[in-house]
Amino acid sequence: MKMKKLSDIASSRRTWAWPYVLFLGLFVVLPLVLIAYFAFTDNHGSFTIQNLVKFFTQSEAISTFLYSVFIAVLNTIICLLLGYPAAYIMAMKEFRTPQTLAILFIMPMWINFLLRTVATVELFNMVGIPLGEGALLFGLCYDYLPFMIYPIYNTLQKMDYSLIEAAQDLGANRAKCFRKVVLPLSMPGIYSGIVMVFMPTVSTFAIAELLTHNNIKLFGSLIQDYITTSDLLNYGAMLSLILLVIIGITSFFGGDEEGEKGGLI
Repeated sequence: MKMKKLSDIASSRRTWAWPYVLFLGLFVVLPLVLIAYFAFTDNHGSFTIQNLVKFFTQSEAISTFLYSVFIAVLNTIICLLLGYPAAYIMAMKEFRTPQTLAILFIMPMWINFLLRTVATVELFNMVGIPLGEGALLFGLCYDYLPFMIYPIYNTLQKMDYSLIEAAQDLGANRAKCFRKVVLPLSMPGIYSGIVMVFMPTVSTFAIAELLTHNNIKLFGSLIQDYITTSDLLNYGAMLSLILLVIIGITSFFGGDEEGEKGGLI
């Protein structure tokens, strides 16, 4: 009887879910609760909304956030313009691209992004290119381009190629076939790539510090400066919470859109 009970417990999906519940509680829920706690308290632990009011009244935070969004949008557009053709060439059967080429594009993701950024800084110093906004965009694109290529490549690779053949049989040329068939079916991958590039870019700080000698501050840099300053830790927590809410809202509305587009495949 005892062996049967142990077997039932071991075969229960609820039992195997507990380690994940514990992990989420310790490393996801608890940090979010702590961020929210510090965001709505002052240095003495008293409840306050002054940190929220300060964000909307402080020009530095607002301007830095808007500039970060601008850089993130620009980086996302560059990654999309470079990443989509690469993913298309690798995924389309007509180009007969070897699988090793796809691995070469994805390989930078295996290396820590700080190492890639430091290498980029040294490369610019060797050729005498000044560090600044241009170097920042180059570094962001270099670090996040694989995150745009892979989801688009994955979506195109799973596409039903009989739909392309049917469009060609109906008289569609290559351009129209791409516009009417391939592009709509690749939209879930495009959206995933945009999310994977845009959101980390908004909150990054190490890349901006290394590639601009800390002369250009993004929103992530601002949060880091406040959190590492004991007197401004609560305000830094509020900035983190605001960024988290904005990203969450974007993901929520974008997720529904992705689900609708995903139904095309």
